[in-house]
Amino acid sequence: MKRLTATALAVSLLALPALAASDGEPEMIFKKRTVFRLLSPDAYLRVYAIDDPLIEGVACHFTAPQIGGWKGWAGLAEERSDVSLACRQVGPVKFKGKFKQGGDMYRERRSLFFKKLHIVRGCDEKRNVLVYLTYTDKLIEGSPKNSTSTVPIMPWGDEPAPKCGEFLEK
Repeated sequence: MKRLTATALAVSLLALPALAASDGEPEMIFKKRTVFRLLSPDAYLRVYAIDDPLIEGVACHFTAPQIGGWKGWAGLAEERSDVSLACRQVGPVKFKGKFKQGGDMYRERRSLFFKKLHIVRGCDEKRNVLVYLTYTDKLIEGSPKNSTSTVPIMPWGDEPAPKCGEFLEK
């Protein structure tokens, strides 16, 4: 019995999302059921909001599917790669430090082994636009499914717009 309890605990800990690049968990705004299952958990699309932890005044919303059924409930189902993304300027933009082109803003485990969802950021220096990309990776074959969103950095009130290129690690 102790061995079974320890195994169940280990599996449940591995199934928790791994947040590596974000200051916190995204906030779930709402969910929409996509598949009804009579005897097991339903499948959903979940809409989340997350503030960029390095760039104040920028927020992203993303929608990710959640697999239902008993495998999904136990964290054993591999989540789908379909994720959509929209990012916007929601206040005056203030950079808290330098960042790498294509560096992770947020990362979350999407299956028990090997698959992660990434939201990465970059800067289009010429146009002074932040570029956000979401994709999933997989150790063996990766995923071509992705979504991109851009945030033109605009003045806010009397504050001038900072230049994202000045905060890139070179």
